[in-house]
Amino acid sequence: MAKDSKLAVANEATLAVANEATLALANEATLALAEQLIACRSLTPDDAGCLPIIARRLEAIGFRCEFIKRGAVSNLWARRGHSSPLLCLAGHTDVVPSGPLEQWHSDPFQPLRKEGMLYGRGAADMKASLAAFVTAAEAYVAGKPEHGGSIAFLLTSDEEGDAIDGTVAVTEALRQRGETIDYCIIGEPTSVNTLGDMVKNGRRGSLSGKLTVKGVQGHIAYPHLARNPIHLAAPAIAELTQTVWDQGNEFFPPTTWQISNIHGGTGASNVIPGSVDIQFNFRFGTASTPEQLQARTCALLDRHQLTYELAWNLSGKPFLTGHGALIDASLQAIRAETGVEAELSTSGGTSDGRFIAEICAQVIEIGPVNASIHKVNEAVEIAALPRLAAIYRRILEALLPSHV
Repeated sequence: MAKDSKLAVANEATLAVANEATLALANEATLALAEQLIACRSLTPDDAGCLPIIARRLEAIGFRCEFIKRGAVSNLWARRGHSSPLLCLAGHTDVVPSGPLEQWHSDPFQPLRKEGMLYGRGAADMKASLAAFVTAAEAYVAGKPEHGGSIAFLLTSDEEGDAIDGTVAVTEALRQRGETIDYCIIGEPTSVNTLGDMVKNGRRGSLSGKLTVKGVQGHIAYPHLARNPIHLAAPAIAELTQTVWDQGNEFFPPTTWQISNIHGGTGASNVIPGSVDIQFNFRFGTASTPEQLQARTCALLDRHQLTYELAWNLSGKPFLTGHGALIDASLQAIRAETGVEAELSTSGGTSDGRFIAEICAQVIEIGPVNASIHKVNEAVEIAALPRLAAIYRRILEALLPSHV
């Protein structure tokens, strides 16, 4: 073998060893921080110390940290840099209750490494992503301390709960002072089978209704002296379930209408109820507006000549990020780190992206496999942690200028 060829082979071997060493360090750094966060019993809306842990790490690399508290909710807005573009890393520290403790491998707030997995409440949703955000920012700043543009963190402890004093409070504060975001990555667990196989580039909106159909209460043996609201509502309910609200579009499936709760009666078996309460929900994309869905629902109820009251609650509008700089950079980063061709999707429930989209034109979600979220023995693959951090770092490198 020629001397140059031997040197090239040696250099490649050295580089491979260096890359493995770098990966091992990144793995341990992200893993250690994820474990530290899991150990915080941050049941919504209690942050339980997660945000101060993250803030100290960010302040050490030049972030200006601002705590925005509203009610019982803690929020963190941290920014490094003053210029645009601004790339924001967003997420939540709060978790859902653990469920039956006896069914867990161990205490859900004592992180457990077992057979290549990291177990603990919030491991996948979404403390692994938060840890990867932080180590990605640390690695990026270490390599480019004089980078252009800005990096921000928008973190809350009120995503799994009512979500009224969390991310929405921060976006309102930013809007009031004219601070906008160019790109936002939310660390929700979006992957299905393997890291990076799915990216959420939007979410459906959620429109709920509480419908009270009124009748006349009476003795069940004398139905001619009463008007049963359940019987009166039944044909309208049947039509609502069969209605095609829209056909969806390229990114969103057709709108769905579902009953979530129905209650009528006094509890007695011989009384015709005087009213029936029906709670329902629309999940809708951009093919229909909330106003259109409300108008069509009321027109249908009126056509059935019902006497009713209807209260609406729009908890989130749909948002969508089309092909552009953020999606292109994200798909390329995932491909480079995992070899996976990510699928774009708007499936699933709502997320805090619905609030961030009010001040940011490009919002996507990238995170670990979501198979165990909200379940007993929630877990994330340990080997995925440095890959996830590397994906986030690559996106920072692609979208932010190298120098001021």
